[in-house]
Order: sequence, then C-alpha cells, then structure tokens
Amino acid sequence: MRVIILVNVVYLLLSTSFSCNMTKPTHEDGDHAYTNRLIDESSPYLLQHAHNPVDWYPWGDEALNKAKEEDKPLLVSIGYSSCHWCHVMEHESFEDTAIARLMNENFICIKIDREERPDIDHIYMDAVQILTRGSGGWPLNIFLTPNTNPFHGGTYFPPKPSVNRQSWKQTLEAVLKYYRNNREQAEQRGEEVMKAVLEQSTNFIAADIDDFLGITSYFDTKSLDSVYTAMAARFDKRQGGFGRQPKFPNSFNLQYLLNYYYFSNSQPALEHAELSMKKMIMGGIYDQIGGGFCRYSTDAKWLVPHFEKMLYDNANLVMLMSDLYKITRDDIYKEGIVQTLDWVKREMTADEGGFYSAMDADSEGEEGKYYVWEKSEIETILGENSEWFLDYYGVKEGGNWEGHNILNRKIEYAEFAEKNNIDVEELKKSLQESRKKLLKEREKRIPPGLDDKTLLGWNALMVSAYARAYEAIGRPEYLVIAERTAGFLLKEFRVEPKSKTNFQLYHTYKEGVAKINAFLDDYALLANALIDVYEINYDEDLLILADGLIKHTLANFNDEADGLFFFTPVKQNDISTRKKEFYDNVVPSGNSVMARNLQRMGIIMGNAEYSEQSQKMIVKLKRAIIEYPGSFAIWASTMTNYVYPIQEIAVVGKKSSDYAIEITSLFIPNRIIMVTKDKSDFPLLKGKDGIDETLIYICRNYACKLPVNNVNDAIGLINN
Repeated sequence: MRVIILVNVVYLLLSTSFSCNMTKPTHEDGDHAYTNRLIDESSPYLLQHAHNPVDWYPWGDEALNKAKEEDKPLLVSIGYSSCHWCHVMEHESFEDTAIARLMNENFICIKIDREERPDIDHIYMDAVQILTRGSGGWPLNIFLTPNTNPFHGGTYFPPKPSVNRQSWKQTLEAVLKYYRNNREQAEQRGEEVMKAVLEQSTNFIAADIDDFLGITSYFDTKSLDSVYTAMAARFDKRQGGFGRQPKFPNSFNLQYLLNYYYFSNSQPALEHAELSMKKMIMGGIYDQIGGGFCRYSTDAKWLVPHFEKMLYDNANLVMLMSDLYKITRDDIYKEGIVQTLDWVKREMTADEGGFYSAMDADSEGEEGKYYVWEKSEIETILGENSEWFLDYYGVKEGGNWEGHNILNRKIEYAEFAEKNNIDVEELKKSLQESRKKLLKEREKRIPPGLDDKTLLGWNALMVSAYARAYEAIGRPEYLVIAERTAGFLLKEFRVEPKSKTNFQLYHTYKEGVAKINAFLDDYALLANALIDVYEINYDEDLLILADGLIKHTLANFNDEADGLFFFTPVKQNDISTRKKEFYDNVVPSGNSVMARNLQRMGIIMGNAEYSEQSQKMIVKLKRAIIEYPGSFAIWASTMTNYVYPIQEIAVVGKKSSDYAIEITSLFIPNRIIMVTKDKSDFPLLKGKDGIDETLIYICRNYACKLPVNNVNDAIGLINN
C-alpha cells in the first residue's frame, strides 16, 4: 500500500501542467545532418534513430557510467521498428532540435530495441504500469536515477499538450524540476517501484508444495472446465475472438479451445475456435492479396487492422490453422496456411535461411498505404475480370476505411458461388488469378519497412509452425524448410566453441553476426522446435540436442527455490534484477514452454526429474491458470496433458515413417510419437520389435497395450 500511495502522490505532482513556449519541429541543418552513437548498431529500430539530433546511447556501460559521473537522470526510450507510434514520436519530438537540446543537456538518453533487449523492456514496462496505474505500450519512455531505478514514465507523449496529457517538452521540464528539487524522494520512489516490480513477478506463484503428491491430486476435469468457462465468458459470438475492440488473435486461447473440444467433445468450444479463425482469415486483418496476418484489428469485425506484420503472430496462427485443418479438413484453413507460408517464404526469409522479424505498418509515412486499394485501380488492373473480385472482396466507390478499400470477405467461396449461380472451382480460379495480378502490381509500390534482424525465439516458433503445417497438409517443402532453418539456428546462434557440451546461445543475428546472450524464451522455444522437427523427420540427434539445451537452461536459468525459471541467465550483469515471466502473451512464456518441454522430454528421455519439475511448475501456477486463463493459456494446455495423460506412441519397422505421417496428420493434442525403422536406445522404443512387420505401440507411462499393425487399430486404442 505504501508503494502505491507514494507512486500516486508523485504521479499527480508530475502530471501538473507547466506553462512553456512550444517549439515547432525543425531541421535547420537538414535531415541526416546529425549522427549519434546508434549508427554503429545493427538493430533496424536503433538505426532509425541514428540521425536524430538527440545524443542517443545504446544500453551499456558507457551510458550508465556517464549518468553516475555527471549525476544526471537517465531517459530510456524503448520501442521497435514496426511500431507506428514510435515513428510518430520520433518525427514529432526526437527530430526537433530544440527538444533534442533539452534532452541532451539534462539527461543521458538511451534508445532500446525491445525485441533485442526484452529483459530490459520487461522490467521497465512493469515499472511504468505501476507508476501510471496500469498504462503501458510503446514507445515506452521512462526516467531512471543514475543507479537505474525508475521514478517516472509513460508511453507516447505528444508535441503539444492535449486532453489529460502533457507535451513531451512539459514532461521533460517537470521531471527535471522534480529530480533536482526532490532527489531523495526520487531515489526512494525508484527503490519502491523496483521492489514492487519484483513482488509483482512472483504474485502468481503458489505457496510451498512440499506435500506434493502428484499432479492428479491437484487437477481434474473440473479445473479444465473452469478454464473453459472463464474463456467462454468473453466470447464474441457474432464476430469471433474475445471481448471488444481492439481485437488480438489470441491464438493460445483458441488452441486451448481445440484441446478442450478434443477431450470433452464440447461443440461450442470448437465452434468458437472456428468462428474466430474464419473471421480472421476472411477479414481485413488478413492480407487477402499477399497472405499473412497483421498484428491486431482496431475494430470488432476484424476489418481494420493495425497493419504491421509480426513473425510470431503468423507462426502461432499457422499452428492453429494446422490443427483446425486436422480436425475439420476445411480448405479455408489449408488455403490460409499455404498463403501465409508463401508470404513468409517470399518476404520474410533471409538468404542464409533464417526469418526476418517484422514488416512495418507504415509506408511513405502513412499507415496501411501499401495494402489498400481504390475501386478504379482494381478495375484498370483486372479489366473485364474485375466484377467477381470487386463483389467478393467488398470493394466499393469511396472505400470502407478512410476513403480506401481494405479487402475482406463476407462469405465463403461456396456460398458466393451459389448466390451468383457460378461454378465454385471457376470462382476460385478466377479470384486466384486476380490476386496474383494485384500482388504483382502491388509490388511496384514502396513497401513498408522491413525489420531484417533474425531473432532466435521467434524463428524457433516459425520452425514449429512449418513442422505442424507439414503434419497437417503434407507439403514436402515445409519439411525441408523446417529442417534447414533448425540447422541454421543451431549453426549461427551457438556461442563458440560449438561442441556437444556447450549449448550457450545468442539472441539475435544480422548480416553474419550473432550477439546478445540468449534469454529463457530462446532456449525454451528452440528446444520445443527441435522436438517438433523430430516428430516429422525422426532424426534422434535432434532429441539429443534438445536435451542438451534443456540441461543448459536448468543450469543457468532455474531457480532451485521454486523450480521456475528466470528470464535472464545467471551470469548476466548489465541489469539490476532478474525477473521471472509467466504470461503467455503474443509470444509464449518461456516458463510455460519449459513446463511443456520437461513434460515431453521427461517421457522421451525417461527422465523422472524432468517430469516431476514440470508437474511442480504447473502446480505452482495453479491459481493463475484457473483464475486468469486468458493470460496463461499454454500453461492450461500443458495442464490438460496431466488430466488426460500423454499418449506415448512408438512406431517401429520398415513402414514406420509412413504410419507416423498418417498418425500425425490427425489431431491428437496429448501425444508423443517416436519412430524407428531399426532399433533405438530411447526408452519408449527400446526392446520393441517390428523390423519385418511395422508395429504401433500405444503406451502410458511406458506400459504398452499389445501392438497393432495398422493406423486405424492404433487410433482405436488411443480412443478407448
């Protein structure tokens, strides 16, 4: 309570309006006349600010030591390259020479790419939310004492005062006045906020569980029902998704609905997952011409997106569409998978083999300009073939958004064909040809900015997406890409010397250089991806590598006091505190992925310690999973595999890979599959014969039913 009271009092002090003369942005010396220290960085976001008149530093000893030597507050500004409001604030304030002078003379100014340094972003995002009683987002602008404790902050600040919001200049002057006149209070406030940040990161952890008797004593089907009920309370039953606008894909929540449907046969769970995914595929949030999903929808109908495209969103949605296709065999999901991965291959794949991070929302200084159309423009390009296209994609004179058209689909192909008395296959062919023509024409436009850094964790997510897509629709190309990218990550992100015992990784890579020590998410998601690739190519070396990554993570990130994992490794020393992250946000929590990895690898490696730690992690987060499932959906899905134990599937013999492909094309969310044509020392395969005849074993806790020699019988054993 004392922390909150102190925070609120000073927040009100700093929110007081200051009378000041406003200056207009100026570039008297010409654009790019300035060059600051960011010019030597590789991050596209930092390079965007390399010619600001602000004397930006990257995060590091030089800036931190200078703040102490000159006894100046630190001004830390955090964003990312595809962030629209980051661009806006840069143009309005950071390119203004008078504002830059005020910043340079009174603060040590640091720019951070949140995607390069999520550890710093996590700490100060939590701090700003504490300081502002809940507000957060990017750009994130926070003021620190020289010992890096936060005492004031916010997100976007306008160049001129607006309703309930100070200008950036007013904020700088107010913070400076407060810091100089209330130094002790600023120091105390910073310490209190950092204490609250650490307390906040452990709020969800359950009390001591020394009486732990096994996972089944803590969870049952009622726990799963509670998670579903909480999610269902937020269903938008007309437009899909959860809640009102803005609408995010929430793919992890929809994934839980599919798992819940599988075990409970809840048709409403499946129906809502289908409604949500179809509305997204048919909406403006989906790039109807080039494939791929935008970040989120600003409206409830999925029509008007925030136009940036992120690698992780598309990886998560490809995995969701793959599972929906396995369940329904509805071609709308297959088309979505193919078009999205075509976009990834065409626009997001580096020559070396990794994937880029993001595409900007803006082109030519306008959000969405690259993606929208005029009716006359389409008519000119398509000619006499435009009629069906214009009708199907809702194109009209005057547009449907700010005078332009965002392409979207109101109905599916079959319904449109029936209404217009045309052949559905002819319609599909015509629309496909039209999309190709428009895509070719669109490529002549100035494209949005590309964030061409390669991030380990996000790339691992896309590797898993390719693996899941291969399972669902069987395109050989997807297997090749998954294998190639996994190999690229293992080669380029490993810290020297690369050996069977050194699994230390880097976080980011660009132009042949990998740097920044990897974080928990990187290790967890790469290990998960290697297991996923094993389940489509059966290369046992991948499991050995995944096990090495897990052992390294346990040695360098694990908190033995509670069995959970810190976000940063034990030897990292350029931040003031080590936090634990638990939320499954747009990227899964490293902790939830590790709980799943330990669950799977405990069975694969026959390692009881892995299995026990996974179970205890789930129990530790029990309250959060049940009470806040929207933020803990991957945790909830892993919990499901303890209520309904994992099906251990061993396929051995000459046709084992053919049988395995058939099995993995089916939706079985609680399965592990291991495959060998000969013999194997892995516990699930050891001692099982089937060399002359292909046999399938269905087991639980290594107790196997009598083997069968065809997939239909194996599925029967799984279902009984």
